[in-house]
Amino acid sequence: MTALPPRLPLAATAAGQAGLDALLADPEHALIATDFDGTLAPIVPRPADARPHPGAVPALIALAKVVGSVAVITGRGPADVVRLGGLDAVPGLIVLGHYGLQRWQDGELTEPEPGPAVAAARAALPGLLREAGAPEGTSIEDKTHAVAVHTRGTADPEAALRGLRGPIGELAGRLGLAAEPGRFVIELRPPGVDKGTALTHLVAERAATSVLFCGDDLGDLPAFAAILALRADGIGGCAVASASLESPQVAVAADLVVEGPAGVVALLAAIAGQLGG
Repeated sequence: MTALPPRLPLAATAAGQAGLDALLADPEHALIATDFDGTLAPIVPRPADARPHPGAVPALIALAKVVGSVAVITGRGPADVVRLGGLDAVPGLIVLGHYGLQRWQDGELTEPEPGPAVAAARAALPGLLREAGAPEGTSIEDKTHAVAVHTRGTADPEAALRGLRGPIGELAGRLGLAAEPGRFVIELRPPGVDKGTALTHLVAERAATSVLFCGDDLGDLPAFAAILALRADGIGGCAVASASLESPQVAVAADLVVEGPAGVVALLAAIAGQLGG
């Protein structure tokens, strides 16, 4: 007896359900995009240790067979995400890294030259953290086109982040950068560079008539906002939250909430199953 594909959950909003229905009705012109950390992969103390949920790559491979476009949009460098996640196994996958500044596709990486403001921030941050009394465990992550300060490794990550918001924000203002908050992280990057812009451009490039995006963090909220704007233009959309106690705002803004990376992978696999993937 042939097993039935798993049932899809219903979206909590009518617009989100309409977007999901549009995707299922015309998958050839659909775009499914997802964040990596906290969405396809569990959050870990050291970014270099991140690995996708065991079912993530098989789910993406199944989707790639039945959906017009599949993408990962991340704040990391795309080559790192492909390497850590084994994502080169997914045919046709597009990986937009550094919020769309870098692109990996079919084994090729394209990117602009990093701006001087990010280089200035990179040079200034160690001294700024010393002067601000950043606690032990605070770390700096160089993302080439951005630089991030993490407090997850400190004894009190939330208090450490509060103490650093002001000094880091002042540095960003002086350099003309945006200081974007996340899960125990503040990232300095060029203004106007976010997942919403990246998602909107990708929808236009792929001529998608429906879009689904999965995310877990504050940096994913611009993509959720982009879905609202795309709906106003007649493109069906569904925003999916990978639930996190650290970023409850994301679940509030979503059309559909699932339980962490395991829930995201189950949803993606269920969509592929419904479409015969």
